[in-house]
Amino acid sequence: MRHRDASTLVEAELRWRPAPLVFMLAACAALALVLAVALGRWQLVVFAAPLLGVLATASWQQSPTRIQVDGGGTVRCFETEEVVVTVAAFVESGHALLRCKPEPVERLGIEVEEAHDSGAAPAGLRMALTADRWGRYPLAVRISALSPAGLSVATAVLPAGQLFVYPITDPQRMRLPRTELPERLGTHLTRKHGPGVEYADIRAYAPGDQLRIVNWPVSARRGKLYVTERLTNRSADVVVLVDTSQQAPGPATESLELSVRGAAQVVQSTLQAGDRTAVVCLGRSPRWLRPDIGRRQFYRIIDTVLDVGDEHIPTTGTLAPHGAVPLGAIVIAFSTLLDTQFALSLIDLRKRGHVVIVVDVLRGPPFYDHLDPTLARMWQLERASMYRDMGTVGVDIVAWPDGARLDEVMRLIPEHRRAFRVRR
Repeated sequence: MRHRDASTLVEAELRWRPAPLVFMLAACAALALVLAVALGRWQLVVFAAPLLGVLATASWQQSPTRIQVDGGGTVRCFETEEVVVTVAAFVESGHALLRCKPEPVERLGIEVEEAHDSGAAPAGLRMALTADRWGRYPLAVRISALSPAGLSVATAVLPAGQLFVYPITDPQRMRLPRTELPERLGTHLTRKHGPGVEYADIRAYAPGDQLRIVNWPVSARRGKLYVTERLTNRSADVVVLVDTSQQAPGPATESLELSVRGAAQVVQSTLQAGDRTAVVCLGRSPRWLRPDIGRRQFYRIIDTVLDVGDEHIPTTGTLAPHGAVPLGAIVIAFSTLLDTQFALSLIDLRKRGHVVIVVDVLRGPPFYDHLDPTLARMWQLERASMYRDMGTVGVDIVAWPDGARLDEVMRLIPEHRRAFRVRR
């Protein structure tokens, strides 16, 4: 997948400084004058005079010069996917010879496929970009300018666009908890009778039943009209809740990788099933996106998680807004469960009548150093006690251990609880 927005145009005014040639001319002129005084040779003064004249006019040649950089804009791709970006630099006013060079970015592979430097034509770069990890990567180029006489140089680092890398998710389908689904056709089989293909029961014909559901073999044997009832399929409303609160350095910070990949996998699975999906990010810069369906919603949700784009809605506070969570929606949260405010938001969602499932992305104690076995065991007991306390209020928590797939973890969700609806 490659998606590119409109290109960006950045302007900048160059600040000139003496070129290396100026220092070479100054050294030669100074050496000639010293030798002229020491040896008493007037010919050396005549030799140094043109050099001094060039140095005197060097400052006059530093005219104001403005340049423009036409960048690649916003480019989106998936991990390990190669995308080509073209950057061009122009001289808007003044005169200069330009040269472009890409600025290195951590974890981003940059390979220059083509580069051309010219004074009349624009200087440009054609770069092949690859990234092994999801995230936002700012693109920048270093512009080197040389005056027409070669006596002044200038450099500037200008932005040339942004690269948004989406995570590659596991194609395994997620298992959603059983709950009362909205009255909307979908792909999830329910126990209610209605339009569908799965057999449910046979009952006597009632006025108003359609003739196409009449079971003629059974009616012929019993001498009375009977109809076949089937189980209906419904669609769900799923809200992915991501904990973006400040975490302690170490394993707690590294768990953000699992949160983003888990959220992307849930969104991909629910959208493929035709369910309406939304996302809410609580913590630093809280934001949310309205529920919707379709492939474009997947990219909008990932942009919201990465905090890019302008389609998400910023909010304040520590609770999920009512407009972000539809009535009867299933909430799947990804968190380290180290922030009390995020835990309170989960309890608030359960009080509203939603089914709340939390995936614990913290694997082990959130400390750099290896804990004493006794302290590690106490930490595990404390987490188990928290699981039990949250379960008593209706918030089910499942751990995501190392080496397990998310779809396998979701199968551990208990089915003994149903959501109760409340009026807002």
